[in-house]
Amino acid sequence: MKKQKTHWLLQLVFIFFTFLGIAQNPIIRNQYSADPSARVFGDRVYVYPSHDILATEGKGRKDWFCMEDYHVFSSDNLIDWTDHGIIVQQNKVPWVKTDSYSMWAPDCIERNGKYYFYFPSIPKDTIAYGKGFTIGVAVSDKPSGPFIPESNPIKGVKGIDPNVFIDKDGQAYLYWSSRDIFGAKLKKNMLELDSEVKTLGNLPTKGLKEGPYVFERNGIYYMTYPHVENKIERLEYAMSDNPLGPFKVMGTIMDKSPTGCWTNHHSIIEFKNQWYLFYHHNDYSPTFDKARSVRADSLSFNPDGTITKVIPTLRGIGVSSAAKEIQIDRYSKISEKGTTIAFVDALDNFKGWKTVFSKSGAWVQYNTVDFGEKPLKTVVVKALSTSGGTLEIRTKGINGNLIAEVKIPVSTSWQDIKVPVIMFKEGIQNLYVLLKENNKQVEVDWISFK
Repeated sequence: MKKQKTHWLLQLVFIFFTFLGIAQNPIIRNQYSADPSARVFGDRVYVYPSHDILATEGKGRKDWFCMEDYHVFSSDNLIDWTDHGIIVQQNKVPWVKTDSYSMWAPDCIERNGKYYFYFPSIPKDTIAYGKGFTIGVAVSDKPSGPFIPESNPIKGVKGIDPNVFIDKDGQAYLYWSSRDIFGAKLKKNMLELDSEVKTLGNLPTKGLKEGPYVFERNGIYYMTYPHVENKIERLEYAMSDNPLGPFKVMGTIMDKSPTGCWTNHHSIIEFKNQWYLFYHHNDYSPTFDKARSVRADSLSFNPDGTITKVIPTLRGIGVSSAAKEIQIDRYSKISEKGTTIAFVDALDNFKGWKTVFSKSGAWVQYNTVDFGEKPLKTVVVKALSTSGGTLEIRTKGINGNLIAEVKIPVSTSWQDIKVPVIMFKEGIQNLYVLLKENNKQVEVDWISFK
């Protein structure tokens, strides 16, 4: 009986913790995700996103945002992300209207060993709480949950996109949005307002503002927010010497989506002496921007404290291990001709992407791969080619050190082709993969070294 119980617990743990093991963008690859609130708790980064699902008959509003629960993801290296499973569900929150499917952008903060998870939704009791969104709290002893929702939402708060900031003096603040951005002090119990609600001034007056995220650096308080311009949001910021402003608008953190994804929503953290921007895009759903995916890129500051505009990348963050599957379709750079990126399976986008080489000299560059110190003897390429072809794998540029030459045989299905490494270079290298011949086409899913 004891052995059966232990086996059952091990199975539960295995199901509960899903290891994504991917560092490139998007960082969450097992589901749609959006509105990421990233937090550093201890030596790990925890990401609390909303969870987009596709509305169906009787479940959400067709062609609109549809969300019924929250997951949390964590990593200690920004490479290997763990899905800790569902932490809050719509139909298990006492005050939430159970058919609203409106569990929108959340946030989480730690205080005195407790973790407070803030989330917006639509209440079922409109007489008590009014129509539209309000914001509730769930509490846990661990950042990964389980979180226990409070019976009632926070009194005096109407809106979406909660964000919590705790200043150096211990005072906590709650921010939220409803076309404008609002802020108020929180009591030490983190469950009640401790001041009047203030509409934060000196922010743009035209267009929708939402998704506030406040942080402090070198005595400067940064109010960051998505702002609709020409029907698509860009990420902007303002600065102040007070957490409730007034703020001075400074500029743009990230331009609007070049492919037309309507929304963006973000958070900013410092982890191991590097700043990062977490945000979202519709990578897995390019034709429907209500099904989004969380991304992350590095962020930096100018000497005067202003933020350097972030250019979104596919490569993302973290150092990739050469011994793991390297998704070269999440490239750092790509040749202008002869290299394209496509979904591996048009019927299941979550299977990811492939790199298609179709011209002699076509290449991709994938930065920051750790080859370690011990010699790696072979390279494995998962590839498909109906014509056959030869790939070169190099470091130090497309004409640099030749690591391996991989002959891809003719095939109509994916194969793992394994060849010896010609030259091993230890440490962190930028990787280059290119096609040698014309009139050939080779598709690559991933490469790995052993």
